[in-house]
Amino acid sequence: MRLIFATHNSGKLAEMRSILAGLLYEIESAREAGVMDEVVEDGLTFADNALKKAVEVCKATNALSLADDSGVCINALDGAPGVYTARWAGEGASDTQLVEHTLEQMSGKTNRKASFVCVAALVTPDGRTWTFEGRVDGTLTTEPRGTARPKLPYDAIFIPEGETRTFAEMPEEEKHAMSHRGRAMRKVREFLESTQI
Repeated sequence: MRLIFATHNSGKLAEMRSILAGLLYEIESAREAGVMDEVVEDGLTFADNALKKAVEVCKATNALSLADDSGVCINALDGAPGVYTARWAGEGASDTQLVEHTLEQMSGKTNRKASFVCVAALVTPDGRTWTFEGRVDGTLTTEPRGTARPKLPYDAIFIPEGETRTFAEMPEEEKHAMSHRGRAMRKVREFLESTQI
């Protein structure tokens, strides 16, 4: 069975394929499935955006579709950037600009606690929907550390609780084991393994 992952983000696609490897699904990106348009993420929550993307790709492909929306929520900034994580340094900002903007916003702040949150949404062509949340708490560094994977810039400034390394300083498998997306996608995996869709 086909499973379309509603993203054009190569970093997310690689993570998701790794986490869902071995399932009896043929995993395709939205682009591979012929859906070239980006869905406008104008929801107020991660769940809103994930469901919107999954529903639109499901309608376009008539196949089981999976989407996620995720971001970093910073305590000292009242939860910002949240759903605006990918674009809060301005539309088209580079990975480097996103990190620089975040560190500028945190300048002088002693509370550096933050959380990565991911909500994954699964949608069937007959209209059934499910959502799965993953979250990891941690702290922000004062400067980038490690080499962030493409399109995953915040990995270089986020240290998960119980760790001394940023996500960008960890091998991929180690990061997947504790990341917000890893946690959400493992819930998706468990659901797909145990549920007849």
